[in-house]
Amino acid sequence: MQPTLSFEQAPPISVPYRFFLTAPLFGAAAGLVLALLGPETMQSRWSPGALAMTHLIVVDFMLQAMCGSLLQFVAVVAGANIWRPRLVAHVVHPLITAGAIFLATAFLFEQQVLFLLAALVFVAAMGLFLTVMAIALLRTPARGMSIHVLRLAVLGLLVTVVLGATLAVTLGLEESPSPGWSLLALIDVHVAWGLGGWAMMLVIGVSYLVVPMFQLTPGYPVWFTRLLPAGVFLLLCLWTLQLVPGLRTAQGWWSIVASAGAMLAGSYAVTTLWLQSRRRRRQADVTLVLWRGAMLSLLAFSLSWLAFEAWPPWGDSPSAPLWLGVLALPGLFLSVITGMLYKIMPFLNWLHLQQQGGKAALLPNMKQMIPEAAMRGQMRLHFVALGLLLAAVPWPVLALPAGLAFTASCVWLQWNLVGAARVYARFRDRLRDAAAADAVQSGRP
Repeated sequence: MQPTLSFEQAPPISVPYRFFLTAPLFGAAAGLVLALLGPETMQSRWSPGALAMTHLIVVDFMLQAMCGSLLQFVAVVAGANIWRPRLVAHVVHPLITAGAIFLATAFLFEQQVLFLLAALVFVAAMGLFLTVMAIALLRTPARGMSIHVLRLAVLGLLVTVVLGATLAVTLGLEESPSPGWSLLALIDVHVAWGLGGWAMMLVIGVSYLVVPMFQLTPGYPVWFTRLLPAGVFLLLCLWTLQLVPGLRTAQGWWSIVASAGAMLAGSYAVTTLWLQSRRRRRQADVTLVLWRGAMLSLLAFSLSWLAFEAWPPWGDSPSAPLWLGVLALPGLFLSVITGMLYKIMPFLNWLHLQQQGGKAALLPNMKQMIPEAAMRGQMRLHFVALGLLLAAVPWPVLALPAGLAFTASCVWLQWNLVGAARVYARFRDRLRDAAAADAVQSGRP
């Protein structure tokens, strides 16, 4: 089921690192928005603060980290030739960064022109990124469910970008969306494709490989690896039908589709937790704990969604979308991203140093790239921040400590990642100095 890893295809280390070293900064910015605006941010999903926070987390923290990971993952796992990865990173990274700033500022200050600028920048950035990724994934000879799911994730990102750009232009021009679409329906479909079709699909595709590899678990059941992405994609297509004029009013139908999606997501969480319980290594490292926390958050999300559907007074509360958003964004996706960064960056350090001629015995091992105590400390703070964010939904007075804790967690993550990059730079310079000295001694220029 799994493709062969092609480490020789890995792009230059600067390609993923520029994305990784930017992502946590926007998480810190989201936390500061919550801390500064206070309880009013947690009163509704439509408040300027909530919208700005959501897009700082999704568009820049998650999108930056996932784009960097995908450039690395597609090359190594799919063995795909990515067209000029350094150039792609140089163009896409600053455009995503600028677009996120435009979008968050537009929500905070309700400036229509910034919505238009954000749409223009994101279409340019994602147009290049998606074209390069699509060509690489379609041309790769590699096979396996991970490859198929990655293709679906790229398709999900395309749909998300198209719908998001449509919404941004609609807000920028202060016009109704066309052709006759309901604005609320367009938002709901955009959110579903962004979180389910792009982010969740990418997590699923990556987990098929990294959960057994990094956490030493049995592989996912083959039938489940085929059913899960197909079921998610089918439900997303059905959910999208509410954009058809007249179908939005069939509330019972959309409730069934949403509940089926929640149950499917819950089954993935339960399956992953079950595999983790059967791992061969009994010691739980930071990545395993973060993944476990992510799956528990996903399970809580699924059960909460079903509870909201079964008891409308809960589901109709303005707090319900905020509760689900906290479980999905910091709870699920940021936990997975943090856990993966703590594996990816040390491994990339070691891989690229070895490719530059470093002898394995002289290189720092994986655990020396980022101190274990620092990772565990940041992980604990992340879960404390998650608890405070959840508590701030029913008790908005906790917005200030929740925002500060989340900011501190993201800053600590940034510090740990910068430390790993500095370790790489230090040993890279040593290897270059040693190579230069050897060249001088041998009489070579």
